[in-house]
Amino acid sequence: MYQTNPPRPPSEVLPTMYDLPSEDPQDLDTPEQNHPRPPSETMPTMYDLPSEDPEEPGLPDEFHDFQPQLLRETCQPPSYPTGEMFIGTDLNLYYDARHRLWQKRPDWFLVLGVSRAQQQQDMRLSYVVWQEGIAPFLVVELLSPGTEAEDLGQTLRDANKPPTKWQVYEQNLRIPYYIVFDRYENQLRVFQLMPTQYQAVAVPEQKFWFEELQLGLGVWQGRYQQTEGLWLRWYDAMGNWILTLEERAEQERQRAEQERQRAEQERQRAEQECQRAEQERQQAEQERQQAEQERQRAEKLAQRLRSLGIDPDTL
Repeated sequence: MYQTNPPRPPSEVLPTMYDLPSEDPQDLDTPEQNHPRPPSETMPTMYDLPSEDPEEPGLPDEFHDFQPQLLRETCQPPSYPTGEMFIGTDLNLYYDARHRLWQKRPDWFLVLGVSRAQQQQDMRLSYVVWQEGIAPFLVVELLSPGTEAEDLGQTLRDANKPPTKWQVYEQNLRIPYYIVFDRYENQLRVFQLMPTQYQAVAVPEQKFWFEELQLGLGVWQGRYQQTEGLWLRWYDAMGNWILTLEERAEQERQRAEQERQRAEQERQRAEQECQRAEQERQQAEQERQQAEQERQRAEKLAQRLRSLGIDPDTL
């Protein structure tokens, strides 16, 4: 078992289920019952729990790879610095301290108020709720034909089996928002916990505004990763789609090109001014030389008149 640094204290109170003792027999009747310690000190951490499921039927397809990337790139809430939120993509989410190996694997989820890893070796292998102390704020599931029933809460829990995805999000973790996106039907569904059950909320124009984040989530028609289609992405209070990394780089490139063109125009304008100033100087020099020639001619004429005994001043 790996040893980890002492965990941070929880920033909010979790459901009481996380303080219950384990149902594992080896954990009963221990001396710790007289002086119980918090789950964050006694329960397995992400280093102890499996981060991959050998029963998982295959790897994600391209859409399940690209769509979470787009959500991650454009999720930039103004009220939460990136260092104070965690985004999980296809990551094991361990949720029940009584059943330590029970987990769900959301396509995308957002947790607010937790710190991102500062060192590579501290990056999360899984998200362990009893260790982190905070449940996700929002979960996104990308609908697939094979998972549609479970994603929409249409499956029932089998006896002696873990709860369904819907039950975990709604009842165990009480995640405030559950988002389901069906790219085949171009349908965005938003379910909000009100107060203890998910209720479908209206999504006009395939957009939904999260007041807590000061961000909206909507269906965007466009090109991402060189692929045209319908994508789920975040937008700001002005209704503008948050730029992706590639779009920001292109915007910076265009801005730099505009600055280069502006600098070139200024250089050309300055060069033209220099040329005009030089032309004026040359013209002034020509006028000076012409005036000097006229003066010398007049002087010679006056001298000649004087040699003839004529005073030029009397003429």
